[in-house]
Amino acid sequence: MRAPRPLLVAALAGVLLAPLVGCGGGTADLKHDLEEMKKRPGSRIEPLPEIKPYEVFNYDPTALRSPFQPSIAIVAPGAGGLRPDSHRNREFLEGFSLDTLKMVGTLHQGGKNYALLQTKDGLIHRVLPGNHVGQNDGKITSITDSTVAVVEIVPDGLGGYIERPAAITIATN
Repeated sequence: MRAPRPLLVAALAGVLLAPLVGCGGGTADLKHDLEEMKKRPGSRIEPLPEIKPYEVFNYDPTALRSPFQPSIAIVAPGAGGLRPDSHRNREFLEGFSLDTLKMVGTLHQGGKNYALLQTKDGLIHRVLPGNHVGQNDGKITSITDSTVAVVEIVPDGLGGYIERPAAITIATN
């Protein structure tokens, strides 16, 4: 059984238009409220904020240092400044960066003050002032009960080298 086509179209239109039937009336209250609002006296409008005039700033960079030039006098590269000793035999602890070394204690033996440094693999090594540690040509300058003072030779970014102090402190766990 097949429904006639015009009857199907009419039924479908009735289903789709049924929700819109409730939207047609009830505007009388809305019109009444609108008329009441129009009868009210108007309120005072706040004035616009005062706009400050634009202040001109003149930038004069002639007295300033160029950001592309070094701020200190630089010795020309290769002028015999500080350099790492490339002919020196490397020590074992120079294969580790300073941040991976931990000071775990000190040892006083034979009139010498040793520091005990632990590598990331767990091995403990005795070091004295004058020994080299770290990957930046670090040399131990002094040992106390809680700190190993090191001076590293690092590139300065301009073709030369500078000394940088560093320290390895005792591990507290």
